[in-house]
Amino acid sequence: MPAFTHHIFICINQRDPASGRGSCDLTGEQRLRDAFKSEVKRRGLQLTVRANAAGCLDQCELGPTVVIYPQAIWYGGVRIEDVPRIVEETVIHGRVLADLLIPDERLNCKK
Repeated sequence: MPAFTHHIFICINQRDPASGRGSCDLTGEQRLRDAFKSEVKRRGLQLTVRANAAGCLDQCELGPTVVIYPQAIWYGGVRIEDVPRIVEETVIHGRVLADLLIPDERLNCKK
């Protein structure tokens, strides 16, 4: 079996709305994670790409958050509509999407 080229981690953390930090999966339905899994399968990439649920990635203010390894590409504000573009552009073609990218200086910073 070939090695995985990409591991996509999708934050599914739910945080109390009173926390003020935001929450990556408000409904708890894991719809964003499911969208990534479906897109990977639709494109026949299951042997080389994994899409996994992740606990808190500590980027709540910038969520929903997705990180792609081993490239260490962090995306914030990801919507279901973004999933096909992320798979096409980033996973398949290796292009970083500037409009979703969390810059290094914003990672692990609170608002």
